[in-house]
Amino acid sequence: MNIFIRVFFNLKGRFMKLPLMPKATAIWLIDNTALSFIQISNFCGLHELEVQGIADGEVAVGMRGFDPIDNKQLTKEEIKRCEDDSSAELVLISSDIIEALPPRKKDTKYTPLSLRQEKPFAILWLIKRYPSELSSLQIAKLTGSTKNTVESVRNGTYREAILETKSPMDTGLCSYQDLEKALNRAKNKKDKAEEAAEKNGSETN
Repeated sequence: MNIFIRVFFNLKGRFMKLPLMPKATAIWLIDNTALSFIQISNFCGLHELEVQGIADGEVAVGMRGFDPIDNKQLTKEEIKRCEDDSSAELVLISSDIIEALPPRKKDTKYTPLSLRQEKPFAILWLIKRYPSELSSLQIAKLTGSTKNTVESVRNGTYREAILETKSPMDTGLCSYQDLEKALNRAKNKKDKAEEAAEKNGSETN
């Protein structure tokens, strides 16, 4: 019996059906195939940064992989086809029964009333991973904190010792898309500053 979940994901303007247990499936594909992160992210409906985080052991820590071959979601031949062509996209095994099912309604995501205790750990995670790329103000916006709090964590003057880091995406403080936008803004700002410096230098000469 084919095991699928009828889920649709808006990717590059298209709606795609996702496999059962996407994150666990991504873990298995990372560990057992030569597929690119982009191929895995597209198939599982995850952000590429999230797949990178899984591969680095920073996301989905302790989660067991879910074999899409044993669970009749992919064939060995389909995986091999995409391993041989990095531009190819994995396609789920089709099922007439599943195709006839109506789209599943999006689940309501539970959001805790307060994530305040997670913020210092998320701030330290961002500082360690992007020490020069993200400003204190950007980190504050991503974690819903303040610039002063970020500065105290960065300088080691926070009111209590922070002994661990936690991904702000895993804790629900921000999304991978939010982080990507912040990184892109920081890069664009840096590029413009460098261009202006070069222009001023050439005019001076």
